[in-house]
Amino acid sequence: MNAFLQCAVYVIVLIALAKPLGAYMANVYEGRTRFLAPLENLVYRLSGVKPEDDMDWKRYLWATLWFNLFGFVAVYALQRLQNFLPLNPQKMAAVSADSSFNTAVSFITNTNWQGYAGETTMSYLTQMLGLAVQNFLSAATGMAVLIALIRGFARRQANGIGNFWVDVTRSTVYVLLPLSLLLACGLVTQGVVQTFAPYKTVELLQPVQYLDGGKTVTATTQTLPLGPVASQVAIKQLGTNGGGFFNVNSAHPYENPTPLSDFLELLAILLISAGLCYTFGRMIGDTRQGWALLAAMTIVFVGFLTVCMLSEQAGNPILAHLGVSQPLGNMEGKEVRFGVTDSALWATATTSASNGSVNAMHDSFTPLGGLVPMVLMQLGEIIFGGVGSGLYGMLVFAIVAVFIAGLMVGRTPEYVGKKIESYEMKMASLAVLFPFFAALIGTAIAVVVEPGVAGMSNPGAHGFSEVLYAFSSASNNNGSAFAGLNANTPFYNTALGIAMWTSRYWLIVPVLALAGSLARKKLVPASAGTLPTHTPLFVAFLVGTVLVIGALTFVPGLALGPIVEQLQLWSH
Repeated sequence: MNAFLQCAVYVIVLIALAKPLGAYMANVYEGRTRFLAPLENLVYRLSGVKPEDDMDWKRYLWATLWFNLFGFVAVYALQRLQNFLPLNPQKMAAVSADSSFNTAVSFITNTNWQGYAGETTMSYLTQMLGLAVQNFLSAATGMAVLIALIRGFARRQANGIGNFWVDVTRSTVYVLLPLSLLLACGLVTQGVVQTFAPYKTVELLQPVQYLDGGKTVTATTQTLPLGPVASQVAIKQLGTNGGGFFNVNSAHPYENPTPLSDFLELLAILLISAGLCYTFGRMIGDTRQGWALLAAMTIVFVGFLTVCMLSEQAGNPILAHLGVSQPLGNMEGKEVRFGVTDSALWATATTSASNGSVNAMHDSFTPLGGLVPMVLMQLGEIIFGGVGSGLYGMLVFAIVAVFIAGLMVGRTPEYVGKKIESYEMKMASLAVLFPFFAALIGTAIAVVVEPGVAGMSNPGAHGFSEVLYAFSSASNNNGSAFAGLNANTPFYNTALGIAMWTSRYWLIVPVLALAGSLARKKLVPASAGTLPTHTPLFVAFLVGTVLVIGALTFVPGLALGPIVEQLQLWSH
């Protein structure tokens, strides 16, 4: 009952905040909220942007791609040159070329996959000027693309879908910066570190002995990593980025020290994505449509959360067979200050969004418990999803759903007053297939080539699960991992980088093409034959479409990994 109560409180608070935040963001993007106009206008003047310039979808796309390419070059260069740059009190060396490539792609695509330990690899300057800046800008890019698609639904017979530079600026200035400032201040009150001081070496309360290369070593001191952590934790959660300042991410007590900090960070992961559903409804003039999408997301989220939580609470059957008591469930890989419930809730939320931060090690979950975050990523990161990217992914599935419904009743399908014809379905199909293709093809290659197999630290089904999880995470821009896989190698850094890049930008292309096509269409008045897309029936149909497409794509792979591993666990 305690577990269900905690989950219920989280979902209720999240849904309650969706409307006020969503209404605020609608006002921002429609130009009705301008309390930071001096700062916004200064950005336009310094960058030479004409905010009144209305772009067609191709110009909007090129602006998006060039902007992100520049971000890639900047993050790559900072890593390769960090040994010559300031704000490096620990004298961190330059990052290798393949790791720099992987990390740069990871942070511009809002994935934040990390094959390195942040506290031993990245200087303060690289963490702040490179990674933290991209946490803002990659999130703002996803929000801008979503707003362009929403305008495609809202406008009638128009060529333009907005101005990319204006949308990115407003996303950053009015949404991401204020919320990050508030959250960072809240986290500091809970003990999250925020400093430019160098690492501290302290005396241990008692000496510790350990083996190093076969020799027994006695340690009397410990080095405590520090840094500007709270500011980066705030935007990594709000922007659904997820990259940790420390290697163990939000399981680290300096990133996430208390149950209250855990709740605030967990709420931040899904907050903007939930609010954007209401923003969608407001901007198209029918808030019922936004509530319907939010309802579909919540239903899937709660269902998978229940499976994950119950699986972890059941514990390990092998230990139970040996007579080991497990009153708290499967506590392997979990922080005692959070336990099974908050760990399962975080794992479900972080993979529902394209966040990827962790407060427990997913590799230590039961096979069925680990299957849940894997499947949520494989559905396309649309159950809330990344800020912007999750909702435009769900809108693509909504287009597919109404098209299937139209086939059933023998009429041209419509969604929020726009006819869905062959061009829209081609673009929607491409958007759905790209992440699936990257995940499955990448996994297939990795498990048959020698460099891929060499990174697997576990044999059999679990080793396969590690590889499938990695490519599912990269291809859906999540960033979490089954940490038993050694992915910081030239093969995995390159292969996962390609998967991240392909899935992010090859998905944006058809989404913006959809926006341009829909904006040029007339508004079709609803008739007796129109399928209402705000009713419980459509919500159920949309949920079914998402689950069936995901099942048809990934069940064979899941059967080779977590499903067979769960059967093996119980059979032993």
